[in-house]
Amino acid sequence: MRPITPRGFRDIMPEEAAARERICRTVSDGFAAHGYIPVETPLLEDRASLSRGARVDDAAFQLFDGGGRLLMMRSDLTMPIARMASTRLDPASGPFRLRYVAPVVREQAEFTGRSRQFTQLGIELIGDAGSAADAEVVSLAAEALDAVGVAVWRMVCGSVKPLKELLNACVPDASDRRAVLGLVHASDFVGLDECVAGLSIPRQAREAIRTLPRIWGGADALDQAAALLEPYVVGDGGIDELRALFDAARDAGFADRLSVDFSVLNSFDYYTGLVFAVYVGGLATPVASGGRYDEALCRFGGASMPAAGFALTLEAVEEALEAGAAVEAAEGCACRPLRIAVPKGSLFEDSVAAFEAAGLDVEPLRDLGRHLIVRAEDVEYVIVRPTDAPAFVASGGADCGICGRDSLVEAGFDLVQMLDLGFGACRFVVAEPADAAGRAQAALARRGSIRVSTKYPRITQMYYDRIGQQVDIVTLHGNIELGPMVGMSDRIVDITATGTTLRENNLVVVDEVMACTARFFASPAGVRCDERIRRLAAALSAGGTARH
Repeated sequence: MRPITPRGFRDIMPEEAAARERICRTVSDGFAAHGYIPVETPLLEDRASLSRGARVDDAAFQLFDGGGRLLMMRSDLTMPIARMASTRLDPASGPFRLRYVAPVVREQAEFTGRSRQFTQLGIELIGDAGSAADAEVVSLAAEALDAVGVAVWRMVCGSVKPLKELLNACVPDASDRRAVLGLVHASDFVGLDECVAGLSIPRQAREAIRTLPRIWGGADALDQAAALLEPYVVGDGGIDELRALFDAARDAGFADRLSVDFSVLNSFDYYTGLVFAVYVGGLATPVASGGRYDEALCRFGGASMPAAGFALTLEAVEEALEAGAAVEAAEGCACRPLRIAVPKGSLFEDSVAAFEAAGLDVEPLRDLGRHLIVRAEDVEYVIVRPTDAPAFVASGGADCGICGRDSLVEAGFDLVQMLDLGFGACRFVVAEPADAAGRAQAALARRGSIRVSTKYPRITQMYYDRIGQQVDIVTLHGNIELGPMVGMSDRIVDITATGTTLRENNLVVVDEVMACTARFFASPAGVRCDERIRRLAAALSAGGTARH
């Protein structure tokens, strides 16, 4: 067998290594020119120590050392540097400007084609608070991208303060506040609306919570957010910090590439104020991200110091440079058609009707033949299986699309669920043979687990985790009903619309898992950088209201 590298890791050959070295040198020299000095932290960290600063439940690679201590490979550099700074630096000597170039590892879903090792180039400004420090951090990010030649980028900023302060003012129950924050963090606006609708608070407060994460745009969006927060939040709710950031961007010359989005919370739980991400057209993931994390250092038991920083991902910068070269090779045509993933099968006709009601030209969809991509005016329709639609959008093969809620949950990608379209209704159920009542519970008592066959292992695991039962999942790709019929499993978790297939195979429903309808969704990069997607979402919403 030919020697290979582990999944998600790769060798970098001399030509690419030299190009990466040039990028790193350019960025590091730029940071150094602003007084940032280099630091290094270990590749392996003590898991218990690092978890004091932030949640590390999803640490990708963990191992025990010879003394039995649990170690983990770092998934970013911010918390290791915060650990170091809190115990090794004297606050009286600050502020400290630190820079780094180092690899990190993060687990990725199998068979997604994504790397598990990245190189981060970043800075941390420790011991300096306030708008000037925030402006310095974001300006350095803009300067670094320009310096390495990333020509077309957009910085999207937000803050964790406005939503948290609004929730603290309006929602008395801590678990409800966590649920709302979790849905905004997951970019599930459909779930957010459902959650907020169930809160026992005044209607105006519910509407404010729904609206705030949907506010986006230029500096004028800050006025809208401030007006929304005013009846509930004492003070400015973090809005003035964002105003100062726009002022700094104007002074630095990149205000036209800065926008605000109050749904930007970033992927880590340690941020306390400003958060931002930088996107490049054609890339589904940000090339840089960061923010303010004033409370992290004191969690390590040392000195309490305010802090902010960001990191560029070297691999994303490489992709951005390649994308820019491709645009130049295409004679400078930077604005390609909006690419929409259209689901085949039972959702196809309703999806076409929804697009037509939204004002799109759907004539090319009337007679597809064997075509997989069809063009209509300034739109390209990509015809995909509903279960594949999330992968197409998450990987940049499409900008937005339609599929069932089940496909989004099962895929587990970072996507923005913008709109419930109301069609394609079905439900997920747990079912067992009608003549086998009690057999699953007996198996649970005997084995300590229930054996379940399904095409949807992620949804199934989430359900059994929710009800607190151990489950052994048998993954099948069709004829799920056969599992308990031939003794492979005790029950099934499957999707049903009418229940006919269950009845014909003598299966009865024993529990409901979740209800599903079709949803319109997009990539975070697309929503935050391409106004056409938001316009389409609004048109789909208006068209759906008209149809019903």
